[in-house]
Amino acid sequence: MAGNKRRKLSIIGAGFVGSTAAHWAASKQLGDVVLVDINGDAAAGKALDLFEASPVEGFDSRLKGGSDYSLTKDSDVVVITAGLPRKPGMSRDDLLATNSKIVKEVTEQVVKNSPNCVTIVVSNPLDAMAQVVKEVSGFPRSRVIGMAGILDSARFRSFIAEELDVSVKDVQAFVFGGHGDTMVPMPRYCSVGGVPLTQMLSTDRIEALVDRARKGGIEIVNYLKTGSAYFAPSASVIEMVDAILNDRKRILPCACYLEGEYGVNGYFIGVLGKLGGNGLEQVVQLELNSEEKEMFAKSVDAVKGLVEALQKVQG
Repeated sequence: MAGNKRRKLSIIGAGFVGSTAAHWAASKQLGDVVLVDINGDAAAGKALDLFEASPVEGFDSRLKGGSDYSLTKDSDVVVITAGLPRKPGMSRDDLLATNSKIVKEVTEQVVKNSPNCVTIVVSNPLDAMAQVVKEVSGFPRSRVIGMAGILDSARFRSFIAEELDVSVKDVQAFVFGGHGDTMVPMPRYCSVGGVPLTQMLSTDRIEALVDRARKGGIEIVNYLKTGSAYFAPSASVIEMVDAILNDRKRILPCACYLEGEYGVNGYFIGVLGKLGGNGLEQVVQLELNSEEKEMFAKSVDAVKGLVEALQKVQG
């Protein structure tokens, strides 16, 4: 990021998550933003529309969009949101087969145009898609990171703040493990204004909020009927982008490729990582108690099952 070169963020997939991420990134002036989509006109139109908001909002990010990956050349960070959402009646294996093919093709283009970028994977099923990006790119683990933990943690934090009628800024909380059902809550490490959460809320209330966070995505799908969440997911990925582009050394929950940490090797698992200018700079290891260890092991098993299914559909 040194010198006078303008920083560049490319977002692959100009759907709701991708285009909203572009909006957050531009408004925070994180750098120039490129939107790429198989529907190049939609990507170009959204990028132009957002650029035309810049005089009103006072941001100096330049925005471009299209279907041509040459637009992404020399990106510092590339966010991959491309892929199909799971449709009714679609099996997990169908989704895996379709999205792994899309993500593989995207990754090949990303590597060709930005061989030194950090990639952040948002496409679902997340832990398996991050695995695809890592295998296809050949990047070190520092440059392939998955976004899920920040979103689940943000949901948990917002519910805690609402329950206690306090500012969200004073709620520190994070979750481990996979996205959704196998999420591992860490209330022991959560605090409100520095006070342990366990002193502020009963175990039953904490459990109810954890359960709501775990099902947070489904709750929104049930309201929207034909779509899924995009404001919080896109804000969550941009928090990661900000940490990397501004070398903030943030400790954030994300899907990291473990190389022996927590006794796991070769899988993307939700843990705490330190994000800075080089991407994932450190995996933070915590002491887990027996209950947390048990839940974490279940989450790891779920990811292993996903990766095995992925290998089958890939043949």
